[in-house]
Amino acid sequence: MRLHEIANTPGAVKSRKRVGRGDSSGMGKTACRGEKGQKSRTGTTIRPFFEGGQIPLFRRLPKRGFNSPDHKVFELVNLSVLEANYNAGETVDEASLRAKSLLGKKAMPLKVLANGDITKALTVKAAKFSAAAKAKIEAAGGSCIEG
Repeated sequence: MRLHEIANTPGAVKSRKRVGRGDSSGMGKTACRGEKGQKSRTGTTIRPFFEGGQIPLFRRLPKRGFNSPDHKVFELVNLSVLEANYNAGETVDEASLRAKSLLGKKAMPLKVLANGDITKALTVKAAKFSAAAKAKIEAAGGSCIEG
């Protein structure tokens, strides 16, 4: 098989619609645009979410609260997850959690929360710890490394 021998699949290539070429074509007169109105004119574009002059939805809805541009989002891990998936003496960090598929796909800093109990001495490396989680890890003989 050579490049000049390759043919399109039947029905794959359609000829373009030639509008405004006479009434007998079935696409003459208004050229498939209907009659009158803004959309029938040439060169017109209507911006997304434009509602024809009606007050748009985003202006009709009440505005409340405040979203801080400096808000930090963390990947959260509870102590119960560490207890179930790690043995005593192991190091818990972002790489080991990803290797065990315990984190999502987004790369966010890690925060350890105190939900559940821990009985094993683990070395936990994370960006942040809740105060209760840090106390529980250290009470079990483990250590917390922030950063």
